[in-house]
Amino acid sequence: MTTSGFWKATAERTIRTFAQALLAVLGADHFGLFDAPWVGAFSTAGMAAVLALVTAVAASGDDQGPGITEIVKPQQPVTEPATEG
Repeated sequence: MTTSGFWKATAERTIRTFAQALLAVLGADHFGLFDAPWVGAFSTAGMAAVLALVTAVAASGDDQGPGITEIVKPQQPVTEPATEG
């Protein structure tokens, strides 16, 4: 939970969950842009995002990712290609 990889993966998961929940609510009854229940949709999506964040933090360990079965891989050092010459 103390690595940047964990927080990057958690942020991606939280944003993805928010977008999925928002689209699910808005697409459920095929609302038009101006007829959509925006307040309710954003409220539902926000709660889903918060739950995704809390789940990631609760499932984390010292070296695990945001999910129970995920492990954050350490960054590999960048090596320069050998030049001919």
